[in-house]
Amino acid sequence: MRDGENIRQVVELGVDWIGLIFWPESPRNVTMIPTYAGIIPDRADLSPFTSHSSPKRVGVFVDEMAQNIITRAVNFKLDLIQMHGHETPTLIRNLRATLDPDLRPGIQFIKAVSVSSRDDIATYKDYEDCVDYFLFDTRCKTVGGSGEHFDWSILDAYDSEKPFLLSGGIGPDDADRIKAFHHPKFAGIDLNSRFETEPGMKDVEALRTFLNRLSE
Repeated sequence: MRDGENIRQVVELGVDWIGLIFWPESPRNVTMIPTYAGIIPDRADLSPFTSHSSPKRVGVFVDEMAQNIITRAVNFKLDLIQMHGHETPTLIRNLRATLDPDLRPGIQFIKAVSVSSRDDIATYKDYEDCVDYFLFDTRCKTVGGSGEHFDWSILDAYDSEKPFLLSGGIGPDDADRIKAFHHPKFAGIDLNSRFETEPGMKDVEALRTFLNRLSE
């Protein structure tokens, strides 16, 4: 997300995390801090505008230089960093050591894993000791954003202790499918392109309806 007012409206729905994409090739690329009423939407700053606790900020990067990740983590006050490219475990360890505790205490890391078959799940093993979450997305020719599902049943092969998020084309018609999905480490869902009116702008009413269905 990158529009301050749109962020405020989505925060009012009670979401847990807000994603900011820092990949120049993405139509959602964030180039400046989203603001409204002159306020940077940090957790403390949002309190006058919302009845909900402010969500954490997730910065999404694709094969970015370490210094650029560090700079954005500090300037945008990121709580989590999502690595969506071919980043190495060594890079992630070095980023954590640089940011925590001096620059962004407690910052956490997510590694996206693109999957199309059961064998792809095993990729997580290379990163298990350096990230806090995994995100399983649909393997495609582009870097995410395919709008396509993958077969969630292959996640039976995932046996790590780290929690994971489901991504990959989750849309307004998937509430029942999500409610029927069970895995002991399933921690949440990533809602993106199928809940947008345009890249970077969420359809607030579609999200509201969907979240209400999940809670029924």
